[in-house]
Amino acid sequence: MASRDTGRNTRDRTSARGTGPDRAGADAAGLGARRAAQQAVAALIGQERPPALDEALAQAIRSEALAPADAGLARAIAVATFRRYGMIRAALAARLERGLPAAKPQLTALLATAAAQILDLAVPDHAAVDLAVRLAKADSRTAHLAGLVNAVLRRIARERDAILAEGADALAANTPDWLARRWSAAYGPERAGAIAQAHLAGAAIDLTLRGDPADWAERLGAVRLPTGSLRLPENGPAIPELPGFQEGAWWVQDAAAAIPARLLAPESGARILDLCAAPGGKTMQLAAAGARVTAVDRSAPRLERLRENVARLSLAVEIVVADALALEGQDHDAVLLDAPCSATGTIRRHPDVAWTKSEADIARLAALQAKLLDHAAGLVRPGGRLVYCTCSLEPEEGEAQVAAFLARDARFVRVPVRPEEVGGATALIDANGDLRTLPCHLAEVPGARGGLDGFFASRLQRAG
Repeated sequence: MASRDTGRNTRDRTSARGTGPDRAGADAAGLGARRAAQQAVAALIGQERPPALDEALAQAIRSEALAPADAGLARAIAVATFRRYGMIRAALAARLERGLPAAKPQLTALLATAAAQILDLAVPDHAAVDLAVRLAKADSRTAHLAGLVNAVLRRIARERDAILAEGADALAANTPDWLARRWSAAYGPERAGAIAQAHLAGAAIDLTLRGDPADWAERLGAVRLPTGSLRLPENGPAIPELPGFQEGAWWVQDAAAAIPARLLAPESGARILDLCAAPGGKTMQLAAAGARVTAVDRSAPRLERLRENVARLSLAVEIVVADALALEGQDHDAVLLDAPCSATGTIRRHPDVAWTKSEADIARLAALQAKLLDHAAGLVRPGGRLVYCTCSLEPEEGEAQVAAFLARDARFVRVPVRPEEVGGATALIDANGDLRTLPCHLAEVPGARGGLDGFFASRLQRAG
């Protein structure tokens, strides 16, 4: 799917670790949060085309009518479950006589979310086990299995250290085999292992600034990254409570996701078409630079979020609900195509992606990307620029896609990314001069906790 680089500005900032201690008691609110997490995880398990975890969580949280703090706890549990889902599944299967029952997603989700609390969250074992047993008894589908739930989870708690030791290799234990194989082939076993390890650390919150980054870094207590984004400290205030939010001085956007729009170097008044634009982080970058931006997306609900953000920032953007393949005209100074993709570059913040996507999705999406890229090329005026990007780690959706395009459209040439455009971080530029960020990049930046979304971007220019 297209990169999800904004729209998280009102999300509760509880991290996956550290949300549990004050909510460990077996109270009704704690039960509701855990039931919401269980329902969200169950909605994704074993489904042929499951929803995104964010979508399933939103529905479960509404169903339970959770207060913000409890919603944050439900989110933390569900995210932790998928972040270490490989290890958790293996641990549970080894402690069940017949393994995990594929036909019983509610039981699997109940055991997995409770195990995540025991293995990865600051929740006392007795609270995690007790609440899971209560949830089992309250559901007719699992009531007769309450004793099994109790026994398995108590064993998980007793054998925690052994389970964590077995799951220490993030690539082997917490990455689906097909992804581990692909990343090892594309980036080498060592780099693939570093990518998988970065996924376990989760993602920080990055901001894109309209004003002076140095000033806002001081005001927000943030770290300034080489690429120009700011990274907020862990466990800070909720986003809407931070200075600059209400007046639209910045917006939430992963540091890697902020680079492609900058590669266009938009000039004031330039006509720029932003395709597959929602939720709008790149749109806002282009508009804030003074460009005349038309943002196009086929999803009206996702564009609503863009409208809200554009209004908060007082930016002028033409917003169009349309299929990018149906657009006509070739008079744009630049086109930015953030193509729908597998989103495997966003696993740090969306760990469900690893477990809900398949290799078949990559082939299907790569075919769509090729059509979109060819069509986008026809919307660029002679002498204009085209930036193609995806939040995927898969070469078919990045490097191979651009190589094939350049081979079939002689009108375009690559314009390599220069080191100064990424703050001197040359590791983010591949041998062809394209942008290739990895989740393990920027680990050396002091105080930044490292990590970027996996992104690919190529800047192309049409002959005049």
